[in-house]
Amino acid sequence: MTSGVPQSILDALTDVDMPKLAPVAPAEETMRLSGFAVPVYRAGCVVIGSGAAGLRAAVELKRRDNDVLIVSQSAWGGTSACSGSDKQTLHTANTADQGDNFKAMARAIRAGGAMDEDTAYVEAVGSARMMASLQFLGLPLPQNALGATLRYQTDHDEVGRATSCGPRTSRLMVKVLGQEALRLAIPLFNHTTAVKLLTEGDGAQRRIAGLLAVRPHERTHDNPYGLTLFVCDTLILAAGGPGELYRDSVYPNGCFGSLGLALEAGIALVNLTESQFGIGTRREGFPWNLSGTYVQAIPHIYSVDSAGVEHHFLGEIYRSTQEMASNIFRKGYQWPFHSERMLDFGSSLVDLAIVRESAAGRRVFMDFNRNPLAVPGDLPFSLDRLDEDVKTYLGKAGAKQALPIERLAHMNPLAIELYRRYKVDIARSPLEFAVNNQHMNGGVMVDIWGRSSLAGCYAVGEAAGTHGVTRPGGAALNAGQVFGTRVAEHIDASGLARQAPHRGPSAAADQAIKDSLTLLQPDGGLDVRSVRHAVQARMSDEAGLICFPDRVSAALREARQLNAEIREKGLAFERAAEIGRVLQWRQMALASEAVLAALDHFIRQGGGSRGARAICDPLGDCLPQARSGPLENFRFRKEQDAHRQEQIVLHYDGDIFSITTRPNRRFDEAAKSFFERDWPAWLTGEIYGLDQGGDA
Repeated sequence: MTSGVPQSILDALTDVDMPKLAPVAPAEETMRLSGFAVPVYRAGCVVIGSGAAGLRAAVELKRRDNDVLIVSQSAWGGTSACSGSDKQTLHTANTADQGDNFKAMARAIRAGGAMDEDTAYVEAVGSARMMASLQFLGLPLPQNALGATLRYQTDHDEVGRATSCGPRTSRLMVKVLGQEALRLAIPLFNHTTAVKLLTEGDGAQRRIAGLLAVRPHERTHDNPYGLTLFVCDTLILAAGGPGELYRDSVYPNGCFGSLGLALEAGIALVNLTESQFGIGTRREGFPWNLSGTYVQAIPHIYSVDSAGVEHHFLGEIYRSTQEMASNIFRKGYQWPFHSERMLDFGSSLVDLAIVRESAAGRRVFMDFNRNPLAVPGDLPFSLDRLDEDVKTYLGKAGAKQALPIERLAHMNPLAIELYRRYKVDIARSPLEFAVNNQHMNGGVMVDIWGRSSLAGCYAVGEAAGTHGVTRPGGAALNAGQVFGTRVAEHIDASGLARQAPHRGPSAAADQAIKDSLTLLQPDGGLDVRSVRHAVQARMSDEAGLICFPDRVSAALREARQLNAEIREKGLAFERAAEIGRVLQWRQMALASEAVLAALDHFIRQGGGSRGARAICDPLGDCLPQARSGPLENFRFRKEQDAHRQEQIVLHYDGDIFSITTRPNRRFDEAAKSFFERDWPAWLTGEIYGLDQGGDA
C-alpha cells in the first residue's frame, strides 16, 4: 500500500506550519466612550478576516503603499486555513490544450444561474493573474516536465480546470499570503472579534466610518470588556461564511462570517437561498469534505442502527451493483448535492439516502477495507463491471488494486495521511460521516469591483454573494483571489486608504457601545447555548438540502420570534471574556432569519429545486426513484427558468426584512476592446467608476 512518494514530501503537504505573527504596537490614543476607556486604532483600510481572500486584499493594498491593518478572530483558524478535501481544488486559468477560453470559462462559472455575467467573466479573466501570483509567492502548484500545470475534472466542470497542491491547498495559500503580509509589515490584530460596523452620514451620503471590536488584550479596569475602536475610511468584509449557522456542518468551529455584521449595518445581501451541501466528516471530530479520491476509490458505505446492526442502505436505492458503485465514484466530481442528480438514479441519491439514514437515528460509515456489497440479487462488485466513464478514469489513474484503501493509496496517499494526523486511521477503521453544510454561495451584494451598497465597504471571498446557484469546484478560491486584488485596486484608485483618518470617532461609536450593552443582560437574558441549539437545529432540519414549504414557513416564524425575544430580553453571559461570542450569536440568529426569509420568499413565488436544495411538493413534477419504487415523500418542484435570470436581494432595516429581486447583470460576449480607444480610460482611472456609486 505504498505510493512511491517519500514520507517527508507527504508530511510537508499535510502538516503545514503557519508563520508566527508579529506583535502589534499598542494604541497611541484612548477615548472615553459610554463610560469606558476605549483604545483607538486608525487605518486607511481595515480588513476583517485573515483567510486567503482577506490576506490577498491586504497584501495588494500594502504593495500600493496604502495604510492597512487586519482584524482576525483567529488568525490561521478560519475555513481557508483549516478546511479542505482529498486534493483540495483550486479552479485555474483557461488553457488552449483544454479547448477553452475565458468566455467559455465564464459561461461555466455562471452556468447554474442567478449569477452576474460580468462577474463570471471577471473571475475567468483574472484567474491567470491569480494563479501566476500565487506561484510567484511560492504556492507549489503541480506541473509536468514542460511547465504545464497538472489539471483534473471536478464538480460542475466539464473541461478539467482544477488543480491542487493536495488536501491543504487553501492552507498553503494562506501560508504564502500570510508570509507576504508579514514581510510587508501589515499589522494583524489577532483574537479580535468584530461586533459592529460604524457608519456616518445619511441616505446616499452614508458611508463606512469604522469598526467596534472586542479584544481581550485590551481589557482593563476601565474597559472590562476589551472594547476597541478602529477608525477607517474603507473596510473590507472577508471573514468567510456563516459556518455556525448549521448543526450539521463541515466548517471549523467558531466560523461566524460577516452576514450578521452586514445586516445590522443595513448592507444589501443577495442569493441567501444558495448554499452547498455534501458528504464529509463532522466538525465534532475532524471536519473534512469526502470528495475526490475518497469516493473514487469506491469504499463500502453502510449504516449502523442503535442495536449495532449494519444496513446496506444503498443496496435498497440502486438497481444494480454497477449502478451503485459507479454513483459512489461520481461523488468525487459531483460532490455537492444537486436536486436534479436525484433523478434517473444519479449520484445525489447517495446524499438523499444518507439523510434518510441520519433522520432514522442511524450512523453512516465508509469502509476502505471492503469493496461495496452487492445489491441484493445482483452480481458482486467488480472493477470490470462499472459504467464506462468510471472504468476509463480508474484505468487512466492506474487504480486497479483489489481494495479501496489500496486504490486510495495509489491515487492520493495524502488523503490517508491527513486523517492519521487527527488520530483517525482509515486504513484500519471505518470512517463515520454525514451530509453537511459546506459553503454559502450568497452573501453581500457587490459590483464588479467588490463594492457593497454601503460606500467605502467592500466584500471578498465567501462573504461576497457572487457565486450564483452552483459553482465549479475551487471557483470560490479563485474568486477570493481575483476580487481581493480588484478591491485593492479600486481602493487604491480612490485614494481613501493612503493614510489613516485623523477625525474623531463618529457618534456611531458611542451608540454602538450603548446598543451592545443593552443587548448584554447577565441576569435576565436568554441563554446563548439555547440560542445556538435553536438556530442550528432549525437550519439543519428545515433549511438543509431537503425543504418542505410549510416547514420553511414555520421555521421562519420561529426565527422571527427568537430574534424578537433577543431584542426584548437580551443575551446572558457569565464572564466578560464571553461577550464577543455572545454578540456573534445575536448576529447568527439574525442571519438565520434572513436566510429563512429569502428561502420562504423564493418558495412562495413558485421557486423550484436548484443547486443545493430540493423543494419537496406533492404536486411537483420531479419524482426520484429507488429500486423499490418511487420516493413520493421526496417529489420535488422543477426549477423555473425565469428564476435563473434574477437574484433575490434582501435588506434589513428597523428589524424588518425587505426582499426584492433584480436581473443578473449581463456581459456582451461580442464586445471587443480596442487599444487606442480604451487605453485613456485606464490611464485616467475612468474604469473604476469613482464618480459613481457601486452598481451592485
